[in-house]
Amino acid sequence: MQPIVRMEGITKIFPGVKANDCIDLTVYPGEIHALLGENGAGKSTLMNILYGLYKPDNGRIFVKGQEVEINDPNIAISLGIGMVHQHFMLIPPFTVAENILLGVEPKKRIFLDMKEGIRQVQLISERYGLQVDPLAKVEDISVGMQQRVEILKALFRGADILIFDEPTAVLIPQEVEELHKTMQSLVAEGKSIILITHKLKEVISMSDTVTVIRRGKVVANFKTAETTEAELASTMVGRPVLLEVEKEPNAPGEAVLEVTNLHARDARDLPALKGINLQVHQGEILGVAGIDGNGQTELVEVLSGLRAATQGTVEVKGRDITTYSPRRKTLAGLGHIPEDRQKRGLVLEFSVAENLVLQSYFQPPFAKGIRLNSKEVRRNAQRLIGEYDIRTPDEGVPVKSLSGGNQQKVIVAREIDRNPDLLIAAQPTRGLDVGAIEFVHKRLIQERDAGKAVLLFSFELDEIMSLSDRIAVIFEGQIVDILDAADANEEKLGLLMSGGKVDKEVATEYA
Repeated sequence: MQPIVRMEGITKIFPGVKANDCIDLTVYPGEIHALLGENGAGKSTLMNILYGLYKPDNGRIFVKGQEVEINDPNIAISLGIGMVHQHFMLIPPFTVAENILLGVEPKKRIFLDMKEGIRQVQLISERYGLQVDPLAKVEDISVGMQQRVEILKALFRGADILIFDEPTAVLIPQEVEELHKTMQSLVAEGKSIILITHKLKEVISMSDTVTVIRRGKVVANFKTAETTEAELASTMVGRPVLLEVEKEPNAPGEAVLEVTNLHARDARDLPALKGINLQVHQGEILGVAGIDGNGQTELVEVLSGLRAATQGTVEVKGRDITTYSPRRKTLAGLGHIPEDRQKRGLVLEFSVAENLVLQSYFQPPFAKGIRLNSKEVRRNAQRLIGEYDIRTPDEGVPVKSLSGGNQQKVIVAREIDRNPDLLIAAQPTRGLDVGAIEFVHKRLIQERDAGKAVLLFSFELDEIMSLSDRIAVIFEGQIVDILDAADANEEKLGLLMSGGKVDKEVATEYA
């Protein structure tokens, strides 16, 4: 069978780093081909070259048997190549239909024919089983629905080669399942999919073939059915990787965080938190499990000072910090790994070194009077870059130039290194590869074992169950149950997360 895409000897060099080093990639029609690698391995760079966002320094590209030069995305689109980016390329105030039709709007004479455009969007969404509301504004729909819009944008322009860049990084488990079904139906229609990921379970469950890239080079190719998660992990990282969290039983101490009858409203001024009560103790990881949109974001924002509570109290080590500003909460011993790294965790134009001191730049040794002590800022960055394996040419580059996973490492390094009494970790491993996930998990366990309190929010139930000592389930702004992690399983948590109740008989049946 003739390949639908063939890339030969692709090389791309950025200042201080060889992102792609003579890479060969072959993709066949009707397959899901996974590109697997660590953060910063060069996966996205390679696909950005195929999509015309970057120009290779060397190498050749063949699409459907013909050698092509792809200098910009318009050429890629004309060749039937579409890309669904990790950070969606949508205009939030526009409707779904307006985003899909942008640049290819149907016209009646010289006028925009929006009625016909909406009809076409409905037809293509029905054809591929990607139901959307054409008139809904993108800013008002869920992340999973936004991803559907991105896929429909590519399909509307005639793509039969689809590149998915870390497509599940922002999805909850139910949305991941829906995406998997969508990908299977697209392949059944004759489309070819290139899946950029670092998640081993997704590679095993979704793909037909796998190419593993490590530090800019192809190190292995596999038929998915003939490999295992352990083999893929060690090939990707270059060493054996622990896929299970190892921890000793905890010895909880006094309460560090006490939340009492907490109420808050969301961005639309509707009730989001309805009487939350929580305690997190020294030497404990309390995991919060729930379907996205049930108050997790608002709870994190109230605790970290980004949203005002309308009622109730938040105490850290006996001190009422409910009305404190984010900086005062930081100084009171709170650390925060936010769920949206680019919006809440980083200043993208600032350097890696500057981002690593965002919470402490005004304190010694980083402050010298009213001036920044640049020497100490750089020294701090060099230490953390080494300790947390942050892949960057040097500490002075803008943090926006790092891969998503390495941006996340910058935040994790900054917050843990500050040695907070309470660490709020919201989606701490989102976008990280298996080696980095192993590292972050170990650091969270170390924080617990050092007597710190950790409040963990994650949509990955495996992560919640393996890291937590206790699990609080949130539904519609309320904590519906708190379980010992040893008593929890996916079925029980899933029932609670959807608003059901687990009685003793059901609990025994699940156990």
